[in-house]
Amino acid sequence: MAKIGVFVCQCGNNIARTVDTADVAETTAELSGVEFVKDYKFMCSAPGQEMFKNAIKEYNLDGCIVSACSPKMHEATFRTAAEDAGLNPFKVEIANIREQCSWVHNDKEIGTAKSKDLTKMMVERLKYSRPLERYQMPVTKRALIVGGGIAGIQAALDLANAGIPVSIVEREPSLGGNMARLSETFPTLDCSQCILTPRMVSVANHPLITIHSYAELEKLDGYIGNFRARIRLKAKSVIEEDCTGCGECWEKCPFTVESEFEMGLNKRSVIYIPFPQAVPTVPVIDRDNCPKFIKDKCGLCAKVCGPQCIDFTQQDRIIEEEFGAVIVATGFKLMPNVYKEYGGYRPPHMTPKKLTAKIRKTLPRSTAGRLVDVINGLEFERLASASGPTGGEILRPSDGKKPETVVFIACVGSRDCNKGVEYCSKICCMYTAKHTMLYQHSVPNGKSYVFYMDIRAGGKGYEEFINRAQSEGANYVRGRVSRLSKKGDKILVKGADTFTGHAIDVEADMVVLATAMVPQENAIDVAKTLGIGYDQHGFFSEQHPKLMPVESSTGGIFLAGACQGVKDIPETVAQASAAASKVMQLFSREELLREPEVAIVDQSNCMNCWDCVTVCPYNAIEREEKTDRRGHFLKWAAKVNPGLCQGCGLCNTACRSKSIALQGYTDEQVYAQITAFEGAFV
Repeated sequence: MAKIGVFVCQCGNNIARTVDTADVAETTAELSGVEFVKDYKFMCSAPGQEMFKNAIKEYNLDGCIVSACSPKMHEATFRTAAEDAGLNPFKVEIANIREQCSWVHNDKEIGTAKSKDLTKMMVERLKYSRPLERYQMPVTKRALIVGGGIAGIQAALDLANAGIPVSIVEREPSLGGNMARLSETFPTLDCSQCILTPRMVSVANHPLITIHSYAELEKLDGYIGNFRARIRLKAKSVIEEDCTGCGECWEKCPFTVESEFEMGLNKRSVIYIPFPQAVPTVPVIDRDNCPKFIKDKCGLCAKVCGPQCIDFTQQDRIIEEEFGAVIVATGFKLMPNVYKEYGGYRPPHMTPKKLTAKIRKTLPRSTAGRLVDVINGLEFERLASASGPTGGEILRPSDGKKPETVVFIACVGSRDCNKGVEYCSKICCMYTAKHTMLYQHSVPNGKSYVFYMDIRAGGKGYEEFINRAQSEGANYVRGRVSRLSKKGDKILVKGADTFTGHAIDVEADMVVLATAMVPQENAIDVAKTLGIGYDQHGFFSEQHPKLMPVESSTGGIFLAGACQGVKDIPETVAQASAAASKVMQLFSREELLREPEVAIVDQSNCMNCWDCVTVCPYNAIEREEKTDRRGHFLKWAAKVNPGLCQGCGLCNTACRSKSIALQGYTDEQVYAQITAFEGAFV
């Protein structure tokens, strides 16, 4: 005979406002098998937990129901408490009477009746629950970081300094990401390279960190604690071990193309490092533009190379490595200017790489259908950077003259459901204020105007930074710009001031657009490779926005930085350290405990149809050869890897012979739960 305890939580007024919890408790006490019932204000509180444990011991309960909030919130809490009291934790069930009752019903009578039914259904379900045991799995104590920007760098250093070996996979030839492009950082105006380069060097010199630059993650198999990564090391045409980074090859190379790092504002040689402080300082040959690969001509780089490390025959290499955890830190990009009224010519589907290949090669910058002196924020950063194409002088791209008047337009693409994205890009107000300061420092007598919708400055010292920008000469105009047009060698900016209600025309020498911050163009492909979730914009989805902000939907894979959502540098660094701490926590044990709510196969009944293998989205089911005691073959049967199985139940529904059961959700449990329903709600 079952001895079940039922604990009904009022959750303050969250539940009690629209559910009569005392009535629920009183009705539930009459159910067969219910030994103990308690109605309490806060079951998740310390006194509530203590009462829960004492009741299990005093009444010798063999199962418990907690009628409270979502099991996603507190199922682990109550199962841990049950385990402390000597009860198998998987004999505890949660009846969700908050999200499914009190939060969706205003009528107390309906909410109470529904809560009674949900509680009764869980009581009947619990009668068929069996004690389960967690699986123990080994852990590979090595971490993989996908992305080598500031988030990946911070996470790698934190892990390596804790004694954990780390491999970084970065698709560009150098670490650094978008932060390497910045001139200075808000709100302190620190030199970006001054604070980033030492960390890049630390990563390169750390004995526990391996850098796979100019590489891509092609495949990730396995499960938490036991991942296997397939990494493509793209051919650099340079023998890394022999290269000294002397620079002779890229200095003597006679062929140039537009530099991706310089946002197309300058040229680079076809054998190159992206920027002077690049780590590793190993050049890469751009095979798409190198005459040696196109028509077997030139080869000057090989002739001038002292260590003789140029290798034109080098091919891509595939390596496979094992890891226990993965941190994804793939960063962001800026949305292209798709606004024709702002001189844009870039279609929304055009990625920067496609843009370079399909448009910039055939159309000069000055006649490419856009206003040349209309640039985005990262292009302005390169103009302001001492290592940029102009040596830190802010000059017009069209003629190299100093702009006497610059207009900054905020929210270009952000908060725009028609052409852009509906969210706020969060950092635009701040980097626009920074840009006005950089401009005023470079051109002290210049005039700067900022057209904005709202100013959002929510970080420490951010509001003061905006005030400082205004005090240093930036003219803030609350209003939108309707159109940019050419007027001689000027750009006519037609806008409006919503405070005065007047139209404003400004003849500008240069216009800087604060374009929206969006995911990388291959973000969805990366998510599919890793098996993690993503939102409608392509940002990777966290497991819980408040309680699990760095965990992905797949165990052992963590998120860091702007790949998860728009972030500034301090928030990115903090999240990277948080992800690293989660990996350290994961690696703190010799073995992992895996939840047992996974599929199991009755191999004696399996008919080898393999439908389960076909439908399993986690590749958790494999074919196993069954033999007798003498080793003679008997049959093939399906077998579930509990480390990979996520308990989704697809195999259970697809199995023709009903040979697969989902532990914790057996047919008996589900049937009992359904038949207990008396129709109080629909």
